[in-house]
Amino acid sequence: MKRTLLLTAALLSIAASSSFADALLFTVNATPYDNQMARIWPVLTVRSRTSNRVSLNVVNQWIRDLRSIPYGFTALWKTPAEAQSGAPADCKAKAVALYEKMQANGATNVRLVIGKRTSSSRQTHAWLAWDTQDGNYVLDPTFNWTACTAIQAGKRNYQPLYAYAGKKKFRAASTLVAQN
Repeated sequence: MKRTLLLTAALLSIAASSSFADALLFTVNATPYDNQMARIWPVLTVRSRTSNRVSLNVVNQWIRDLRSIPYGFTALWKTPAEAQSGAPADCKAKAVALYEKMQANGATNVRLVIGKRTSSSRQTHAWLAWDTQDGNYVLDPTFNWTACTAIQAGKRNYQPLYAYAGKKKFRAASTLVAQN
């Protein structure tokens, strides 16, 4: 029994860490970030139009606009309006502002992700994951000027811990294994 549990934990860990696109996400009722995110929860849960197909060129322009905002960390999650006010904004604020733009313009399969930007990162980071018919994209308006594919991002980068899509909350398999 103990060997089976260890083998299962090892396989889940390998699968979750292999690359962002292959990360196993499990639906959960709560995450450690829920209280902090109360201010932006309405942005995440608003119903979006699903009639438009959002082009990668438009998304790249939104990323460039947000990337040009000076970086400034705040413990408080800023609303999209606050993020685009001209004051410095951090990764959380930029990712949430991009999430709102994506949802308002009909993008589907978009997740706000909290995780590690690199395997050696000590701090968590926020970005978006966008799954399309053309591929899976990492949208990071804090560090990147355009969208990149999960393959371009690399296997050791953009490792999710938690994700949010609409009213759904997710935890990455590697996080579940680490807590057991």
